[in-house]
Amino acid sequence: MTRTVVIVAVASAAVACAATAYLVSMRIRNRKYWNRSLAILQEFQSECTTSLFRLRQVVDAMTVEMHAGLASEGGSKLKMLLTYVDNLPTGDEEGLYYALDLGGTNFRVLRVQLGGPEGRVLRQEYEEVSIPSHLMVGSNEDLFDYIALELSRFVESEGENYHPKPGRDRELGFTFSFPVKQTSINSGYLIKWTKGFAIPDGVGKDVVQALHDAMKRRGLAMRVTALVNDTVGALAGARYWNEDVMVAVILGTGTNACYVERAEAITKYHGESPRSGSMVINMEWGNFWSSHLPRTIYDEDLDAESLNPGEQGFEKMVSGMYLGDIVRRVLLKMAEDSFLFGTEVPANLYKPNILRTPDISKMHQDESADLREVAKVLKSILGVSSTPLKVRMLVVELCDLVAERGARLAAAGIVGILKKIGRDGSCLSNRSKCDQGEGRHTTIAMDGGLYEHYPKFRKYLQETVAHLLGEEIAANVSVELSKDGSGIGAALLAASHSQYVNT
Repeated sequence: MTRTVVIVAVASAAVACAATAYLVSMRIRNRKYWNRSLAILQEFQSECTTSLFRLRQVVDAMTVEMHAGLASEGGSKLKMLLTYVDNLPTGDEEGLYYALDLGGTNFRVLRVQLGGPEGRVLRQEYEEVSIPSHLMVGSNEDLFDYIALELSRFVESEGENYHPKPGRDRELGFTFSFPVKQTSINSGYLIKWTKGFAIPDGVGKDVVQALHDAMKRRGLAMRVTALVNDTVGALAGARYWNEDVMVAVILGTGTNACYVERAEAITKYHGESPRSGSMVINMEWGNFWSSHLPRTIYDEDLDAESLNPGEQGFEKMVSGMYLGDIVRRVLLKMAEDSFLFGTEVPANLYKPNILRTPDISKMHQDESADLREVAKVLKSILGVSSTPLKVRMLVVELCDLVAERGARLAAAGIVGILKKIGRDGSCLSNRSKCDQGEGRHTTIAMDGGLYEHYPKFRKYLQETVAHLLGEEIAANVSVELSKDGSGIGAALLAASHSQYVNT
């Protein structure tokens, strides 16, 4: 009996030792894998660093590319397109004007009654219309006929508070957010359809003429007096209220920028003579590229697997369409190499774009003690049911790195524009660089959901602009939200470029 007890005791001790050894080995292995996750994070942080020194290199590269793009077509990744907007709204505009904003699967129609310097915007109304899917792949005539039909219905609902001037056609500002080769303020040839449209017979045609023809078929007496893209519309909408606005930037699903260029530069490179001494330039800055941009292996993979490899390099590092997927790609690396979410890699981590920028914004801004919002997003999007607090903290840190890099690069781009137009303080040491606005306040109008709805992204951008400019110059520069300015901006440009402006 005694011998049996001894055997059992020895066996129990052996089991206990084995269990202890197993637990110790598991802890060591888990610590090893955790350290691997941290190493991946630190490596990513090192590769995407945005020191002030590097950002100043991006500033200079942006300015150089702007000069090159203005000097010759194809001279830069920046297209630097003439918009022929040489008469920005001043607040003196009066009368009834319409806008049509076509930029995706929906379009908006808007009317606004302007009352001059005293009344400004007296009243406005708008409607949003969905485009049937079959028209997105049909014929050019069918698409514009449908748009003209909805526009004529909107005009027919014009109430007694809206008063077109007697004897004048109604005038329209047309926001057309597809690639266009613009030839005047109210003409432009479609380069290609994007955003799900595939209408072969529309390519190469004047989009304004197509709309005019459709309106004529509908018996609608209306003229397009301004053809603009959404960024230019945002600038015009902000400039109407604030004459210090010189730059507009959209930071949403995609990104773009435009600015007011001096007449001398336009005349020098293009032979055009803007009426007002300046013209708005559409930069198409999403395609900006420089070796100074902190590109990582995750950016390279994202680009290679995108619909447009080798294009829109800047946009893929700063805009809302891509930030979430960069975070996903880093998390996938951690899950595969270091079992961040357990021995099985969550299947959803392999799905491109499943983690969206609003998701990383929600996690990034989670201030709860246990990071419960992070846990909710990981569970609902990636299917990870439980995560230790330290894993959630690591995810927040990763979101911070991606958002900070994007915001700081966008800020460097803005300062590059300010340098090009002599409003970054460089004219203090070199008077020849100063533009006519020396010493004046400069406002950058910002639009887009990324900037509006992601507070930490917005904070990083504003702080970086201030740091790059320095305290003295930054006091004279402001970055301000100009929400949904592109629609009313088109109507305002229709007013400032009215065919009746000199009559």
